[in-house]
Amino acid sequence: MDDIDKKILTRLTENARMTLAELSEDIALSLPAISERVKKLEQSGVIKQYTAILDPAKLNKHLMALMFLRFDSPRNGDKFADKVREEPEIKECYYITGDFDYSLKILTADTATLEKLLTRIKNADGVVKTQTIVILSTITDSPTVLPV
Repeated sequence: MDDIDKKILTRLTENARMTLAELSEDIALSLPAISERVKKLEQSGVIKQYTAILDPAKLNKHLMALMFLRFDSPRNGDKFADKVREEPEIKECYYITGDFDYSLKILTADTATLEKLLTRIKNADGVVKTQTIVILSTITDSPTVLPV
């Protein structure tokens, strides 16, 4: 990956709907050259997908929380991972080191919906300890990495 590829990626992270023509003009490279580079970045998996980033508040998702879980056995954690994928309010799930086994990022409407989700999670097989932290404000939240 060279500096031109990095410029392309940076511009696409700023606006994924930018046309190839706009990208070509912006980077001062011919349209066929830009098209070929973007295609290679997609085929190699550097560009995983294009997506819209939605405003949670506009969709009645006003409460964000982090939840940490510990299981009595790794096999229960493996079963839990399948259940996590079925919960649309769990935005991220990480298998982690330290005092807990998993870290969850939860985005939900309010404390009532958070309580219902936490109850479902705490009732999962093998959960022995949880800790939940409500996020008061977001300092930085970048949905992607930059090619620096």
